[in-house]
Amino acid sequence: MSAFRSLLIVCLGACARFALADGLYHEQYRPQFHFTPPQQWMNDPNGLVYDHGEYHLFYQYHPYSNKWGPMHWGHAVSKDMVNWDNLPIALFPDRHGTIFSGSAVVDAANTSGFGTKAKPPMVAMFTYQDHLSENLGHTGFQSQGLAYSLDQGRNWVKYHGNPVLTSPAVRDFRDPKVFWHALSRRWIVALAVADHIAFYSSTDLKHWVHESDFGQQWGSHGGVWECPDLIAMNVDGSAHGKYVLLVSIGKGGPNGGSATQYFIGSFDGHRFTLDADMDARLKASSLWLDYGTDNYAGSTWSGGPLQDGRVNFIGWMSNWDYATSVPTERWRSAMTLPRELKLTRTARGLELHSVPLMELAALRKDTKPLAAQTIAQSLNLTQLAGTRSGLLEINLDLETLGADAVSLKFGNSRDEHVLFRLNKTGRRYEVDRTASGSVDFNTVFAGVQTAPLRGSGEHVTLKIFIDQSSIEIFVNEGETVFTTLAFPAVPYDTVTLAADQPIRLNAGSIHELKSIWN
Repeated sequence: MSAFRSLLIVCLGACARFALADGLYHEQYRPQFHFTPPQQWMNDPNGLVYDHGEYHLFYQYHPYSNKWGPMHWGHAVSKDMVNWDNLPIALFPDRHGTIFSGSAVVDAANTSGFGTKAKPPMVAMFTYQDHLSENLGHTGFQSQGLAYSLDQGRNWVKYHGNPVLTSPAVRDFRDPKVFWHALSRRWIVALAVADHIAFYSSTDLKHWVHESDFGQQWGSHGGVWECPDLIAMNVDGSAHGKYVLLVSIGKGGPNGGSATQYFIGSFDGHRFTLDADMDARLKASSLWLDYGTDNYAGSTWSGGPLQDGRVNFIGWMSNWDYATSVPTERWRSAMTLPRELKLTRTARGLELHSVPLMELAALRKDTKPLAAQTIAQSLNLTQLAGTRSGLLEINLDLETLGADAVSLKFGNSRDEHVLFRLNKTGRRYEVDRTASGSVDFNTVFAGVQTAPLRGSGEHVTLKIFIDQSSIEIFVNEGETVFTTLAFPAVPYDTVTLAADQPIRLNAGSIHELKSIWN
């Protein structure tokens, strides 16, 4: 009997594991074409680097809880930034602290000495958070450490000389973003230091010299500055180059809570200098990468195919106002869709726009074109396209004509819905998720998000992605973007276009999308 019981226990355990594995990525609200960890808590993307045909995504990870806790670096890889393979945890806490955000590069010339020129190392630079020192009341409890890998990021060795950069006695000294500055032939790291960004230089990634600071008198300071990224970009694909500085803030975004702002200027290897017109523009308003409440702490991939030339970005799809209380259990948090950033010249000056990566087209499994037509009052686009899928990409080219109010309603059979509105009278776009489904888990989640209407609003293009618990809206080729979470009881499978006066649909399409998870 005891042998039988032992065998039964083993069988029941195996069955439970198989059931658990079978249920992964099929839970309520689980995104089907956004990256999520198999289980537990995730936040900021880290260590975005391309190497040997793979895009690496490391991320802030707490493997023992679905709420924020002692941070590790989770790890996944992809050939296309769309389909992901989960890998074991890359970096664990050690005697210096837990592993906060950072970045990674391929040290092609082996300046660090961690590898060889024939076998250059992948090097990660990250923030140590010494919780014991913090609890004892010390201020300098954050420092920067290094780790390296000689096998394409599968195994990591911490540098014996860690930490390589210690705090100048401030509480917030974190989130290093490293890049190679070719003109000065040095590594540069951008660090978030409370209310500004500090730039340091190094020839070997181990020894760092402070160069300059930026930001105390510019931009939004509703919260601590975090997760900087200094990016060399060409304007409209030309040979005319600029530098763009991304800075995330935990509070003070355009619609409350977390958001990412940007600055445009030049960088000479020592100092970041704003363009002449930026000062006046920033006094009027911060420049925001995304007006939705759920795109935070994003960063760009270093490296990439030589012929590519794109600046590819991904962010954490949540908001610190409610991230720990969203109604998911086995896992918590997702990444945004990967996007290409474009520095675009407009009538208002240079702007940073973002569009979904072209690789996302591979998710399309069924395409329904929408015929050009005049819409008198409303039109059920999903009915017209003959689809009721909850995983959708929608593309629309609209002439608003005499209409002052144009809306898209993403809904389900329980009348849970998100409304996107073009309010020409109010000169704004709006995303209303007050009736989107589960909203009572947090007092600020429900509400209306807004963005300023640029131009007349008479011609509008929209690219929209709907997943199980998110909607991402790209207006006019990424001129304005909303990334927003929503938690409907059943997926949104009906999309209705409506207006207060007749409008013109010039062209459109609806694509049913497939899951990236087997």
